[in-house]
Amino acid sequence: MKQKKLPQSIINKLNSVTAKRPKTVIQHILKYGYITTEDLEKTYGYNHPPRAIRDVRELGIPLVKYSVKSSDGKSIAAYHFGDPKDFVDNITKTSGRTVLSKALKKALIEKYGPKCFIYLQPMEERLLQVDHRIPFEIGGDQDTHDVDCFMLLSPSANRAKSWTCEHCPNWTEKDSSFCVGCFWAYPEDYTHVAGKPERHIIITFTGNEIDDYNQLISLVGKENAEQTIKDLIKKHLI
Repeated sequence: MKQKKLPQSIINKLNSVTAKRPKTVIQHILKYGYITTEDLEKTYGYNHPPRAIRDVRELGIPLVKYSVKSSDGKSIAAYHFGDPKDFVDNITKTSGRTVLSKALKKALIEKYGPKCFIYLQPMEERLLQVDHRIPFEIGGDQDTHDVDCFMLLSPSANRAKSWTCEHCPNWTEKDSSFCVGCFWAYPEDYTHVAGKPERHIIITFTGNEIDDYNQLISLVGKENAEQTIKDLIKKHLI
């Protein structure tokens, strides 16, 4: 299927995307005219090709799906860019998931403040990304009028969540109730971390506290900092 010629202005916007997974898809299509699920799996090692495709679409980049034959003759999916008029105007390095509306993001910020749900740190609103609490691949579409189905994440937290979810046993089981009890979906009330009996406390040092951090590292080293903090907590609780 022939790829429509894209104007240079859109090509420039496509080249501005720096996030690894969507960038991989975009640059492959720019070079070869299309990308297949076989390319994503065998060439780039993405075990869940639809996620990589969704990452591109969520930047406001239209992709057209069609069928081709794989190297072993099976019918597989292929994708090329859609009509130039369907591209959104705001493809940027930090645009995040534009498929989830600005109104939803605004509602989340009004209710919870401009902070990352995982790291609990305030940050610039433009950097925060809206994410499904229960991954779309597991829970499907959720009611965008129910803000509690979504969360605000920093770009690094979003990447960490994506990696963890894709390597979680539930990625193939697709049990939504499993996700409800997970730290990565409901960090404010969870029973496990991707199926593991763990608990997380995110500690961030700011202002004058950075001196405390530097002193801790100089005394015990980075590799021992976590255990030292745990030992201090244990002594305090005894």
